[in-house]
Amino acid sequence: MRHFLLIAAGVAAILLAAAAGAQKPAVYPAKGQSAQQQQSDDGACYSWAKSNTGIDPAAVAQTPLPKPRPGGERLKGAARGAVVGEIAGDHAGEGAAAGAVIGGAKARQNKAAQQQQAQAQQQQTLDTYYRAYGACMEGRGYTVK
Repeated sequence: MRHFLLIAAGVAAILLAAAAGAQKPAVYPAKGQSAQQQQSDDGACYSWAKSNTGIDPAAVAQTPLPKPRPGGERLKGAARGAVVGEIAGDHAGEGAAAGAVIGGAKARQNKAAQQQQAQAQQQQTLDTYYRAYGACMEGRGYTVK
């Protein structure tokens, strides 16, 4: 149980970090650009970064993460447990139950790992877009953080 809580806490930390990192960078008008000019430059850089990278950050942010694929861990664990229980002395049912519990824990670990991988991929995609956006805004005289 403690192992599962550590995995859950790790997943939560990664999701929060990814959500924070995927935000649009802060832009400061370093050369005294007006609010209207900044809005115009923002729109131009949004379009340029989108066409340059092929990434639309609005579409990426709205795309749901893929659902983890079941791997049959519970069934495999039950089968292994039944075999071990039978070998140990006619306790196939007890072995299958124990194996299913272990397989379920493995399934949760695999699901968490798949979610982490999908979230990291989405984050990397947004980072690529925002690097291009930031380069455009810096080229127009803004400080980007």
